Amino acid sequence: MPPIRTLLPLLACLLLSACATPPVRSPLASWVPSPNHNARDPVIIVLHHTDQDSVQQSLDTLRSANSGGKVSSHYLVGADGRIYQLVGDDRRAWHAGPGRWGTITDLNSASIGIEIDNDGDTPFAPAQIDALIRLLDDLCTRLRIPRTQIIAHADLAPTRKQDPSRFFPWQQLAQAGFGVWPRDSDGAAPAGFDAYLALQTFGYPLDDRDAAVGAFHRRFRGRDDLPATLDAEDARILHSLLRQSP
Repeated sequence: MPPIRTLLPLLACLLLSACATPPVRSPLASWVPSPNHNARDPVIIVLHHTDQDSVQQSLDTLRSANSGGKVSSHYLVGADGRIYQLVGDDRRAWHAGPGRWGTITDLNSASIGIEIDNDGDTPFAPAQIDALIRLLDDLCTRLRIPRTQIIAHADLAPTRKQDPSRFFPWQQLAQAGFGVWPRDSDGAAPAGFDAYLALQTFGYPLDDRDAAVGAFHRRFRGRDDLPATLDAEDARILHSLLRQSP
């Protein structure tokens, strides 16, 4: 009989195999497995604010349903800086809903969703933003998400959503290395610059131009205004943002 120390690794392997989740298979097909596959990888991070009264209320909502049905997110960041994870990084949480960012049309399948405990009418707590930056650093490092790929819920669904609100500190996030922010050094937009084409190229859906400009102003100019139009300062900002695009 082999010694116990020889059997232990074999026993551990058998236990791990028994606990592994088997692949979903069709009863109609012969199973001929290929090693050429991987988990669905998120490529973008979507930030939300909860628009609720407390972390506990949001935890309850994100684990049950709201008026529109079942909803969830991968993470929730409390005002005190505590981070909660509700859905595995490799799973599809239900946080984005219908919308589009650039060529991505199914944001739930392509993203990590982070809810931030905030009612939408007040500034975000410093401890909360510090925790969010730590979380973004962890996610972008582990999941290899480009650090520029951080957007607002309102960016992808400007006709439906306004979160996170005009109080969200996008510039602070960019200074920490996440998302993008216009650079003064890029100067004014050149003559003939098409600001609406730039807005679309950056990622905003233009099905409703007023809503898209409103979402852009909320993020990059810290204001809510509808109907809205693009001016020379918007063109300068968009010119700088596109210069930073890969």
